[in-house]
Amino acid sequence: MSNGVSYPVFRTSNPAAALALARRLLTLGEREYAQVSVDAELCTVTEVLRLRGSLPDAWFRTENDDFWLRDPNERAELRFEFHAPELSEKTGELLPLLPLWVSMLDQPVGSVEDEFTALVGANYGWIRWDQAIWPEVPELGYGGRVEHDGVTLVFNCDAAGTDRQVGTHTVCVDVHRTHDAQRYAAWLAERVGLSVIGPPYP
Repeated sequence: MSNGVSYPVFRTSNPAAALALARRLLTLGEREYAQVSVDAELCTVTEVLRLRGSLPDAWFRTENDDFWLRDPNERAELRFEFHAPELSEKTGELLPLLPLWVSMLDQPVGSVEDEFTALVGANYGWIRWDQAIWPEVPELGYGGRVEHDGVTLVFNCDAAGTDRQVGTHTVCVDVHRTHDAQRYAAWLAERVGLSVIGPPYP
């Protein structure tokens, strides 16, 4: 069970502004081992083909229940995850897979964020920078834990990833869950002129 928790600190209708703020937060941590991952839900063939063409190293996966519940005898021949070059361009073959999720995981920081932010459009998606190490602040009971320290930018959704809200983008500070976690998240936000603006989510 994860011991990480995220606190929303910035919300905007401008995805580029959200990305810029997330990067400012990230500069507060030690980034030697930091990585970035991106993920988005695509509900139309047009969107799938657009992202496939723009992110040739991305992976696509289906979470369509109808596809997963087909005849178990066929499972050996089914593919649930596809590298972009392997993904069909035919509408008839893509429709049964929808929605498809496009992902690029554990990439170098700075390698994919701008392009992904420009591509996500009205789709639900997120960028997560992890393996950053926040500064130690003993008076707040925080010593930094690389496995949970980071920043998450959520596109077109609330910070928890549950209530889709097109045009609403939220930046969150990710910290280790302690009894002082909110105070520490607020301390980090204050370093860039922000504050915690909502309840945490696991």
